[in-house]
Amino acid sequence: MTSAEHSPLTRKLAAFVALTEAELAVLERLHQRRRSFVAGHDMVHQGQSAQAAYILSAGWVSSYKLQADGTRQIVDFQIPGDFLGLRSVLLRTSDHSFEPIVDIEAAEVLTSDLLAAFAQTPRLATAILWAVSRDEAMVVEHLVGVGRRDALARMAHFLLELGSRLALVGMGSKHGFDCPLTQYHLADTLGLSAVHVNRVLRQLREKGLVTFRDGHVTVHDYEGLAELAEFDPAYLDQTGPLLK
Repeated sequence: MTSAEHSPLTRKLAAFVALTEAELAVLERLHQRRRSFVAGHDMVHQGQSAQAAYILSAGWVSSYKLQADGTRQIVDFQIPGDFLGLRSVLLRTSDHSFEPIVDIEAAEVLTSDLLAAFAQTPRLATAILWAVSRDEAMVVEHLVGVGRRDALARMAHFLLELGSRLALVGMGSKHGFDCPLTQYHLADTLGLSAVHVNRVLRQLREKGLVTFRDGHVTVHDYEGLAELAEFDPAYLDQTGPLLK
């Protein structure tokens, strides 16, 4: 029994492919270089080259783009089971930064090890491509949210997506999940002010849909929240393995 068999990444990839012993062994090797990072200090900087990718094992990370005037736009949040910097490794330069929100644990994956894993286990490579494609689908939804959804629907959709992602790796459900994000994180992600975020969360609570308090999201009415957000989880593709 290897630790990779029960890692968040394995749980996530199992939604796409039924992993074999050989594939699990390759995943175990990818988890060998374990590192810890403290909250608030970038682990990868925008514009950095020749860096490794990381598999997040524990904790939360924000990925963000820094503007010339010092302002930032949070692109997304990474949770256990997510790759960090995979695209940047393959494109050789990071186009955004990664900052741990809390102290985290991650496995460092060198480009050479990643390419060797892809060559050795094509099905595993396909599963990781699925994970990357899923991440891209989420970015598309975020773009639609910022551009077309009102503030209530935008927040509702974001919380529902987070809950679905966390449920996939055994860290949440339709009833709720732990969440270390502050109102400032939500503001930088959703294109709202912190004051507006506070108002929106209060309105969602008063409607009896969801409460976000003391680091925990409690969903009181999942169907009502999904209806408000027009949330269709099909883009997350979590219905079961495609490859047997």
